[in-house]
Amino acid sequence: MRAVVLGTAAGGGVPQWNCACGPCAAVRDGRLPARTQDSVAVSGDGARWWLVNASPDLGAQLAATPALAPGPGPRQTPVRGVLFTDAELDHTLGLAVLRGAPGLEVHAPATVLHALAPTRAVLAAYGEWSWRQVEPGRPVVLAGGLEVTAFPVSGKRPRYAADSPVAGHWVVAYRFRDPATGGVLLYAPCLASWPAGFDALVAEADVVLLDGTFAAPSEMGSVTGGPSGQAAMGHLPIAHSLPELRRHPSTRRIYTHLNNTNPVLDPASPERAKIAEAGVEVVGDGTVIEL
Repeated sequence: MRAVVLGTAAGGGVPQWNCACGPCAAVRDGRLPARTQDSVAVSGDGARWWLVNASPDLGAQLAATPALAPGPGPRQTPVRGVLFTDAELDHTLGLAVLRGAPGLEVHAPATVLHALAPTRAVLAAYGEWSWRQVEPGRPVVLAGGLEVTAFPVSGKRPRYAADSPVAGHWVVAYRFRDPATGGVLLYAPCLASWPAGFDALVAEADVVLLDGTFAAPSEMGSVTGGPSGQAAMGHLPIAHSLPELRRHPSTRRIYTHLNNTNPVLDPASPERAKIAEAGVEVVGDGTVIEL
């Protein structure tokens, strides 16, 4: 299995267009690297690739990733489809970028498929896609050989779907397993809490890409100087997840989905030093992981 970390930032990226916080200013000044919004691409054979989430930065991410370049035909693409962890705008708006590729498969929980109904109607005018409902705990074999299983981790709804009549799990983590090598990748960019049974998933994985949106529970309020609504955003801060990750030293652990206010963006920060001491990583956009 091969995975490319296409983007590592939370909604808005780093720098965020309307923010002059420390990390955003540091990126604009050239002191820190820019980060696009969170997504990964995975493949079992190096030829057929699956995107996990489709951020508004998807076009630039595809262009920056040689493995996802089109060809050999003039309109051929190695991208076979998309899997959604949730229905948040920063994970779904990029779907329209793929409208020119017929025959793609989109996998998502029932709640997410319902929330995306308007988007699906728009995209139907451009080509026929397959929309597949993800059943929690039920493995699915993707083109290229990878086996993927979804695990519910949160009921956090996106703001635009707050009044949706559809009940169920709104956020899932995906476990990718390569039957050829036995390698396991766990992708969980949105965790509202440390759910029951999650320790077992981390323990069996070779690599975990985990929600690192905020370093501390009060981070956004401290940066903006006012009420932030951070607690309602559905992201477990690193201060709470790092003690859990310390129990799994044999798993490669990587924080992703980093908010523009997060001090761990700076390699010289005390917060970054603390997670490094625990053996947990922060990687840049474009990082390639082989399992």
